[in-house]
Amino acid sequence: MRDILGQITKWWESGEPFGLATLVRTYRSAPREAGAALAVSPGGEVVGSISGGCVEGAVYELASQVIESGVPVLETYGVSDDDAFAVGLTCGGILDVFVERVDKESFSELGEVAAAVERGDPVAVATVIAGPGRTGARRVVWGAADPPCAPASLGSGDRLDDAVDDDVRGMVAQGLTGTRRYGEHGERRGDELSVFVNSFAPPPRMLVFGAIDFAAAVARVGKFLGYRVTVCDARGLFATKARFPEADEVVVDWPHRYLAATDLDERSVICVLTHDPKFDVPLLEVALRKPAAYIGAMGSRRTHDDRIERLREAGLSGAELARLRSPIGLDLGARTPEETAVSVAAELIQLRWGGSGHPLTATSGRIHHD
Repeated sequence: MRDILGQITKWWESGEPFGLATLVRTYRSAPREAGAALAVSPGGEVVGSISGGCVEGAVYELASQVIESGVPVLETYGVSDDDAFAVGLTCGGILDVFVERVDKESFSELGEVAAAVERGDPVAVATVIAGPGRTGARRVVWGAADPPCAPASLGSGDRLDDAVDDDVRGMVAQGLTGTRRYGEHGERRGDELSVFVNSFAPPPRMLVFGAIDFAAAVARVGKFLGYRVTVCDARGLFATKARFPEADEVVVDWPHRYLAATDLDERSVICVLTHDPKFDVPLLEVALRKPAAYIGAMGSRRTHDDRIERLREAGLSGAELARLRSPIGLDLGARTPEETAVSVAAELIQLRWGGSGHPLTATSGRIHHD
């Protein structure tokens, strides 16, 4: 929903009710992740997408009906091949889509949620999508120490509210969106009640070290992929906002010193593009001991071998060195800065979803990985 939050907030502020369809669960091959959303205004305007075009027509009709009825609906598309073909879901995937009417009365916290997302504050929206109790009941779990308003109950007692709050906080910390199942009264081992959690965690960080033309291209593709991008270099002459307009911040500091003082999490990405031992060896000594999803370093194989030997001498273990992706990127034959940035992006996507990196024409089975 993050992609359409700005537009639906305008509808909400104007007092217009609208239909909101959210992809809450996928099975087999599905083109988009849980959390993807499509909204329909009373005038028929559409924003967003939940399947890349496969079921949008059917969802549009359902959302239009829900605007009028006010009754939320959990619909499954693609149960059988015939059903999938009827709505255009020819990829063979199965989608659960929750459609609800949204207005200021039913979602009074939407404005505060949008403001929190804009600030980069963690927040999540938990919605009952099936089971006993109030289907469509919504509870906002705030990450801020001083929340703007108290969370509403999901309608099945304090036990459920407390269990959902605990689970949601863990999901937000990991940047996870998805469905959790509970017993009728909040028991974690039950399956009578389904709650969809839409997490709005701050975007993951990408730290790019080395203010060179390759860094500018990597910063651009990192921003395109949704990262909060920082470029860092010790040379103020090169590390300027004018040279890196897509970066969220440009830092002039010694890379290893800046990284040592920077908090990262398991979603963070570190790209070391200096390929100069006096910069990258002390930097990687810090980086390989930090939590991060990806640590890549640019350089030739000869540079890599020399760098590994220097890092061993600095005391890094074999397990720590094994985290280093070097030379950086997938083997695409890239030469230019832009091509190299694409190869880095391809490796990030491959590691995130577990792809093989092979051409799809040379593989079989599912295209979309869990």
